[in-house]
Amino acid sequence: MTALRITLQVLLVLTSLLLVPLVLLHKGKGGGLSDMFGGGITASAGSSGVAERNLNRITVGVALTWTVMIVLLGLIEKFSE
Repeated sequence: MTALRITLQVLLVLTSLLLVPLVLLHKGKGGGLSDMFGGGITASAGSSGVAERNLNRITVGVALTWTVMIVLLGLIEKFSE
């Protein structure tokens, strides 16, 4: 059970580190911190629709993987007592 727990913890750290830049790469929707720091200026030169959709898919996939790692680690912890 220890090797499984270590593998899940490593995957959790990797997905956590990957999720942060993926979320920050998304285009601002307006009215938030991105507009305060100049996000509104670059919004007109935004990425194409295909790139934005792919970024959305990758972000959702990594977020789902991250959620599964959290649930599995919780179940392992609960049943190892």
